[in-house]
Amino acid sequence: MSLTIALDAGPLGLLTQRKDHQEAEACRQWLAAHLAGGSRILVPAIADYEVRRELLRAGKASAIARLDAFIHARPDRYLPPTTEGFFKGAELWAKIRNEGLPTAHDTALDADVLLVAHLLTSGIPAEKLIVATTNTKHISRFLDARHWQSIAV
Repeated sequence: MSLTIALDAGPLGLLTQRKDHQEAEACRQWLAAHLAGGSRILVPAIADYEVRRELLRAGKASAIARLDAFIHARPDRYLPPTTEGFFKGAELWAKIRNEGLPTAHDTALDADVLLVAHLLTSGIPAEKLIVATTNTKHISRFLDARHWQSIAV
């Protein structure tokens, strides 16, 4: 089985940027190298939600079109939410708060925990999964999470 890279909102948002955006171009090149190397790229629904809501708020129709095109480029790219994932998310949310290690404010939805929970319940073996992000602090408590630029092909 090849490596699966799940995109958090940071790198996913970069992929929606215009072609003249330097960091976005670097991210697209990084992504192309991973795809050419056989990696599976996955977009968890919660990451799509985080990016999409801001693009909608800002009225960035072209960026939304790029997001949609990227997600629909492969039928197995999008990881939809599941009941099992939400149950796991609630369990993780309570556990880390009881340990005094929350990943967000108590009233926040806590997208990081939901992303982790849906990945943990996806059936993808953890040893074949890396979360590409721009902030590893919270996700790395549960899964292998690295800054996208540090994930080598």
